[in-house]
Amino acid sequence: MTKAIRTNEQVREAAIRGIGGYRPARAVPNAEIVERIDSSDDWIRTRSGIASRRWANDAETVVAMSVAAAGKALAHAGITPDQVGCVVVSTVSHLYQTPSAAAEIAHILGTDHAAAFDISAACAGFCYGVALGADMVRSGTAEYVLVIGVERLSDLTDQTDRSTAFLFADGAGAAVVGPSEEPAIGPVVWGSDGQYLDLIRQREEWREALFAPEGPRIPHLVMQGNAVFRWASFEMAKVAQQAIEAAGVTPADLDVFVPHQANMRITDAMARAMKLPDSVVTARDIVEQGNTSAASIPLAIERLLETGQARSGDLALLIGFGAGLVYAAQVVRIP
Repeated sequence: MTKAIRTNEQVREAAIRGIGGYRPARAVPNAEIVERIDSSDDWIRTRSGIASRRWANDAETVVAMSVAAAGKALAHAGITPDQVGCVVVSTVSHLYQTPSAAAEIAHILGTDHAAAFDISAACAGFCYGVALGADMVRSGTAEYVLVIGVERLSDLTDQTDRSTAFLFADGAGAAVVGPSEEPAIGPVVWGSDGQYLDLIRQREEWREALFAPEGPRIPHLVMQGNAVFRWASFEMAKVAQQAIEAAGVTPADLDVFVPHQANMRITDAMARAMKLPDSVVTARDIVEQGNTSAASIPLAIERLLETGQARSGDLALLIGFGAGLVYAAQVVRIP
């Protein structure tokens, strides 16, 4: 008789147990952007809702910002680094192909040889990481999973590009996913729509940029803003509704809506399409932070908690979406 393979037998529930963020010290108001793109403060605010954004200095690296955010998340969760079984980092702006940012972060934090890997899921990356972490905890693969979304998009931004120069920003957000007595992370609704790859992308591949006839350069991000707005505003409202239904709740049951902080107009359009009640608090961290891609959702959650707009135990809908085009949404309890 063939010997059976042993598996983890006990399936547990999972929850976000702690949250933490890091915002670079330098705030960049619209006034510093407008001359380079022949624009105005009013134009930027009307188009995106952004008044200022945070840009990192040389010391505020992807790894350094991640370590700072992770330390706050671990403290909030009440655990120590050696209890972390896996570190998942979502980023598109760690400019080392290898080794992973996650492996370096795990070492600096002092985890006990935690598994560590990076994922590239753009602005949906944090929700992807939460889904992966929840599955690891439920199956027993890891007791606690540290999920980090981090970006230095200022490195990849063409500051003369009128469609993107005012949007992108830097920062890190982290969450600890761990075991729970009650279900606190709903089923993820995720996917990709590769027919729209060209809507948000790197302008050129690294080989072209490094061996350009005029000399090496960093490839910048480019985006077809109007097409992205239409896709996100309407298609993502459908995905968000599917996540609500998958969790067995209704829009009226929600306390908080935390979408990726891409654009204030997209956020407002999704809220209208879902018919969210006025009682649901909607995250609008983009006003002072800008678009930080994978970091935007955890940073927004932290800000809601700090300002008292959200409380521990609140029911929140999270949704991320971005280059790929990829997306992910889930209903969670705020830690």
